[in-house]
Amino acid sequence: MRPEATLARQKLTTPRAAAVAGILFSVLLIISLVLIRISVPADPTDVGAWPAESWKSINLALNLLPFAGIAFLWFIGVVRDRLGDYEDRLFATVFLGSGLLFLAMLFSSAAVAGGLISTLGATAPIALSGSSVYFFGRALTYEIMNVYAMKMAGVFMISTCTLAVRTGILPRWMSLLGYVLALLLLLSIGLVPWVSLAFPLWVLLISVHILLANLSRPPEATSLQPEVNL
Repeated sequence: MRPEATLARQKLTTPRAAAVAGILFSVLLIISLVLIRISVPADPTDVGAWPAESWKSINLALNLLPFAGIAFLWFIGVVRDRLGDYEDRLFATVFLGSGLLFLAMLFSSAAVAGGLISTLGATAPIALSGSSVYFFGRALTYEIMNVYAMKMAGVFMISTCTLAVRTGILPRWMSLLGYVLALLLLLSIGLVPWVSLAFPLWVLLISVHILLANLSRPPEATSLQPEVNL
C-alpha cells in the first residue's frame, strides 16, 4: 500500500476509533452508574435491604465497569495520537494523568464493592450488614468513587477542553459546556443527585460529534484536513 493511502486510511480510522471507544465507554458507564444508583442507598450509613434485593443488578454494574475502563483507555490513546505534535505538554500531562487516575479509582471502588458483595454472599447478609466491616466498605467505596474519581473526571474534562480550545478539535460551545460540567463535578459531588452522569454524557456528546463529523466528510476532504482536526 502506498504511503499516501496509508496516511489517508489512518486519518479516517483513528478519529472513528476514538468516537466508537468514547461511545462504548459512555454507554457502559451510564448503565453501571444508573444500576448502582437505583439499587444502593445514596447514604453509605443506610443499611437497608439492598444486598438481598439488588445484588444481581449490582453484580451486572460491577462486571460492566472493567469493559468501560478498557474503552476509556483506548479513547485516551487515540485522542492523544490524533493531537500528535500539536499536543501541549503541560495540559497533555494533566490530561493523561487525570484520565489514568480516574480509571485507577474507578477500578478500586469497583473492587472494594465487589469484595463487599462477595463477603455478604458468603456470610449471613443481615449479620454482616450491621458490622463495622460493612460500614467501612460502603464508606470507602463511596469516597473513592464519588469524591476522588469524579474529581479526577472533572480535571480530565478541563484539560481536554483546554486542549480542544487551543487546537480547535471541538466546537467552542462544546468546550465551554465541558468547563461548566467539570466545575459541577468538582464542586457539587454529594450535593446534586445523579451529577456523576455528567462525565459520561459529555464524553458521549463529543464522541458522537466526532463520529458524525467524520462519517459525513468525503474521503478526499478527510485526507486533506490538518492533522489536529478530528
